[in-house]
Amino acid sequence: MHCPECQHAETKVVDSRLSDDSVRRRRECLHCEGRFTTYERVYNSRLKVEKRSGKVESFSTDKLMRSIEIACAKRTLPVGSIEQIVDEIHETAVNEGREHIETGLIGEMVLNRLKSLDRVAYLRFASVYKDFEDVERFATEVSILEDADSFASELQATFLGPVSQAARQTARRN
Repeated sequence: MHCPECQHAETKVVDSRLSDDSVRRRRECLHCEGRFTTYERVYNSRLKVEKRSGKVESFSTDKLMRSIEIACAKRTLPVGSIEQIVDEIHETAVNEGREHIETGLIGEMVLNRLKSLDRVAYLRFASVYKDFEDVERFATEVSILEDADSFASELQATFLGPVSQAARQTARRN
């Protein structure tokens, strides 16, 4: 297991805990002494992915992880967030009892998670997944994100505005 901080290959397990479908391990790097968490779980290799071309192949967590890592390159993300996205997508498909999942659905699931995690990574992934052919398409997607932010701000101001003002006034008095 490589350390996510220094990429050193030697680590030791300092704690292990069982959960419903996995083993959670706390690890410590023997080089930089950084600590990180890993999860071991059995993956259902029967899950198949149906490509846009109609071709069917086995679901590959590694392939999905690589495509997300490319979109997230040089972005500062919480440790383990990419693995968590991949695990959630796989788990969702398995829990729904699916034998096949379409690449389009996988792409939408990735986009939904990246949108709340990192907007730049979202745009990078979307540009490949949605096959942006020009700058205008990219600008349109940025506008959609900005409109969503504006709408969320309006909702927050509408529903939380009075509460936030009251909380600030109370804090000033104390």
